[in-house]
Amino acid sequence: MRTVVLKLGATVLTVGATLLSAVYVTSHLKNPAAPLQPAVLSASRGSSVSAPGGTLTLGPSVQPSNLQPVTSTYAS
Repeated sequence: MRTVVLKLGATVLTVGATLLSAVYVTSHLKNPAAPLQPAVLSASRGSSVSAPGGTLTLGPSVQPSNLQPVTSTYAS
């Protein structure tokens, strides 16, 4: 009898958490008018933008390299 109560409690807790999560997500919908990504300042490499505190130089975030590819992310 005790295992049945535990299983029933776990099931009720799981279903309740799922329903509450669904209610939370549906009440916090994304704004459909919002842009999907930030505006791009310039498509050219190394462009400069004048900023109030000086000059901001933009460059590519990923650069090619001659290093060996990472084959494992394991760290002890």
